Amino acid sequence: MPTHTDPTTPWIRRIVAAPDSAVRLVCFPHAGGSASYFRGLALALAPHVETLAVQYPGRQERRREAPLESVTELADAAFEALKDVADEPFAFFGHSLGAVVAFETALRFEGRPGGPVRLFASAGCAPSVARRPRLHLGDDDTLVAELSRLGGTDPAALALPQARAQFLPALRADYRAVGMYTVAPGARLTCPITVFLGDGDPIVSARDAVAWDDHTTKGTDTRTFEGGHFYLDGKAAEVAAEIIAAL
Repeated sequence: MPTHTDPTTPWIRRIVAAPDSAVRLVCFPHAGGSASYFRGLALALAPHVETLAVQYPGRQERRREAPLESVTELADAAFEALKDVADEPFAFFGHSLGAVVAFETALRFEGRPGGPVRLFASAGCAPSVARRPRLHLGDDDTLVAELSRLGGTDPAALALPQARAQFLPALRADYRAVGMYTVAPGARLTCPITVFLGDGDPIVSARDAVAWDDHTTKGTDTRTFEGGHFYLDGKAAEVAAEIIAAL
């Protein structure tokens, strides 16, 4: 039976252990998100798939660290943390900002032994789709209004000054990262991509999903779920079933 190496570093957290699984799923959070966001998905995937998650600096136990402000920095650091445990089969799952960070991290495995067997791009525009470069320049109320629109954060928490002070610097850095991101011309993966999206997502359209096909040599497929940008909150079991089937 498989025996997984311990991947635990400041950058990588094991969310739910599944020592007998044949494959690992590495999850990349959304803007302002953290590794713990994927606990529901991890529980639904076990014991078939073991779930790891990337923990960006500036949140939870890393809250005293300065957040990074570019997709390049995030992907470089994730790659360095993952390359030593990449001798075991693994796939990537990235939600929103995490989709492009996962894509860029996967690019860094190209030309090396191994690499992800599949990328799951969740609620994220394809790398070649234009972003909203000025959102990170807005004031705190602008950022909070965007979070409320997307529905990914408890509104009561957003009203607390202390919570805002802890949460908004990392969110602003993440919005800058995704807003300033540009993909290298012709950048493509040599693994297939599965695109997940909510049918009511206000920022990622079906056209955005189709554009992921430009970034792989192995083709894409798309799965649409009922819900908005954070459709995953109520669809962990359904999404897990799709992941298990694809892997």
